[in-house]
Amino acid sequence: MGWRELRPLQDASIDPVLDGAHTLLIAPTAGGKTEAAFLPLLSRMASEDWKGLSVIYLCPLKALLNNLHIRLHRYCQWVGRSCAVWHGDVLESGRKAILRELPDCLLTTPESLEAILVSTRIDHRKLFRTVRAVVVDEVHAFAGDDRGWHTLSVLERVTKLAGRELQRVGLSATVGNPDELLAWLAGHCEGQRKLIRIVAAASQPEPEIGIDYVGSLENAAVVLAGLYRGEKRLVFCDSRSRVEQLGLLLREAGVETYVSHSSLSADERRSAEQAFSEGGNCVIVATSTLELGIDVGDLDRVIQIDAPSAVASFLQRIGRTGRRMGSNRNCLFLATTPEALMQATALVTLWRTGFVEPIRPPAWPVHLLGQQLVALLLQEKSLPNGDWERWLLRLPCFAEISREDRGRLVAHLLENGFVHDDQGLWMIGAETESEFGFRHFAEFTSVFTSPPVFEVWHGRQHVGTVDQSNFFGAPENRGALGLGGRSWKICEINWGKRTVEVVPVTGPSRTRWSGGGKSLGFELCQAIQNLLCGDQLPASLSQRGRECLHGEREEFAWLRASRTGTVTRNDGIVEWWTFAGRQLNRHLSDIVAEVTGDRPSFDNLRLLVRAGEVSFVNRAIELLSVSAGPGGSVDTNAMPKFSELLPPEFRVRLVRLRAEQGLAIEAFRSSVPPR
Repeated sequence: MGWRELRPLQDASIDPVLDGAHTLLIAPTAGGKTEAAFLPLLSRMASEDWKGLSVIYLCPLKALLNNLHIRLHRYCQWVGRSCAVWHGDVLESGRKAILRELPDCLLTTPESLEAILVSTRIDHRKLFRTVRAVVVDEVHAFAGDDRGWHTLSVLERVTKLAGRELQRVGLSATVGNPDELLAWLAGHCEGQRKLIRIVAAASQPEPEIGIDYVGSLENAAVVLAGLYRGEKRLVFCDSRSRVEQLGLLLREAGVETYVSHSSLSADERRSAEQAFSEGGNCVIVATSTLELGIDVGDLDRVIQIDAPSAVASFLQRIGRTGRRMGSNRNCLFLATTPEALMQATALVTLWRTGFVEPIRPPAWPVHLLGQQLVALLLQEKSLPNGDWERWLLRLPCFAEISREDRGRLVAHLLENGFVHDDQGLWMIGAETESEFGFRHFAEFTSVFTSPPVFEVWHGRQHVGTVDQSNFFGAPENRGALGLGGRSWKICEINWGKRTVEVVPVTGPSRTRWSGGGKSLGFELCQAIQNLLCGDQLPASLSQRGRECLHGEREEFAWLRASRTGTVTRNDGIVEWWTFAGRQLNRHLSDIVAEVTGDRPSFDNLRLLVRAGEVSFVNRAIELLSVSAGPGGSVDTNAMPKFSELLPPEFRVRLVRLRAEQGLAIEAFRSSVPPR
């Protein structure tokens, strides 16, 4: 392998992993986390003579699983063991082969684990009875939303089937609260817990950071076409539409360009990533899918169009560079709007202070308790009344839900036909079949909702998927689709099969995908305000960036540091500039809507309120620190998946509790000047 020595994280992980400790391994990108976890587990597998499926390796992305499988398969062969991949893109023939001859290690996703557990065609007891350990890769990518709770829930059911405590090993990039993340991962498990964290060496050179203002995506393409020629460049965009637009612009400019995002077919992604990894003078344009450890070879440069929404993402992305001896970490921001320039500059400023966002698992996952109860009935076919508690209530997140609330949830499931009680024997009800039974309960195995998409085909080549909204309206108004960095003419749309036939064309194209705006945290928004109110010019800024910053500071000359402010527009709408972040602004919008009946629109930095509602600002601040209780108005867009399993009053309470979770209320209250 050409390894002269172990990396610090790999050396430090040996004893705790061999000793069976629940371990969290934290290091910058390319710190050797995969080997730090997997090689000691392989040693245990060999020395303790583990039989059957022994290790489950969980990843957030199918592409990451495919990428890891090549390495892990090689390591397994060293000791005469095997590993296999199981996810949504694996064909039925491949799954049958796995079940015929069980691997020692299974690389999969939490959703595929859930699908295995509820499948009527798989003997999950036989499959999971020998499991000893689980590795959760990129654990920070799970823990911050409901997918994390779902992961822990599924692991709890696997633990029950195995009949033993599973050793848990988490791998993570830098986070702001590593001790809490380890406690979340280990949960109720007994045994030792060990946090191993490696920080960048003090001798490591300062990363090369540049921030430029280019004004448009077209200008960004011009800059990229002439910059760093002869080098391998990874360019991040934070939407699939922008990836496709930029990929097409760069190809038209004669740059060897590849694209990668989650809506491309697996074959398209693999071929693009492989071609890029083997190339030299080329560019790959990607979403955050290439942020999470997928190997695309040695990089010379990372370029960010606009800015990511968190310092943690920036650390992941800049960590893709500087891996070769003598090279240095680097990142160039190309801002296409003044707002993006402010965000990029504030983010870099915040990073230089040492700040990294903490991971906060979402509050009160009562809807997932309902989902897991029904999933358990699918798994077991039937259970005696109350037996579900032995399976699920060891999990702290479910055990902490009050007995009264659990009783109300169960009553709702029974009364509304999600669960059927046959003389004390519970099984899934008719409403579960009706609501979730489509395609063998495919939508029931994940906590995120799959948008209505069409499969795009060029002959027998599967190109990828696009939202159905691209095909609304008159055919003559549709234009060409952009997918895979190429333009495609729409030949035939099959609404029944949800497929579209295309042929390649030249010229411009446009593709839409669903998705909301980026949510920025309180600290980053406050850093933007401080930047606008300051007088220093960050050294990372180009001359164009400095001129843009100067213009923005003049426009916000009325703003004061650590104070919110209001501006009245000509149409009578008042912009209340809070610089509080989307979550807290959503909460303020809920409060205003509850009292006035009119919900203000909002983004990360401001709320738009009618002039007559401005007097309510003080009242909103007073109510901020007081939970509004189970009643009142909430934004229904904030309802998580599986909310239909809850009593109506639970749905409102769930949204309220999550809206209030982790809000920097006191810091914000102090920023509102008295009126």
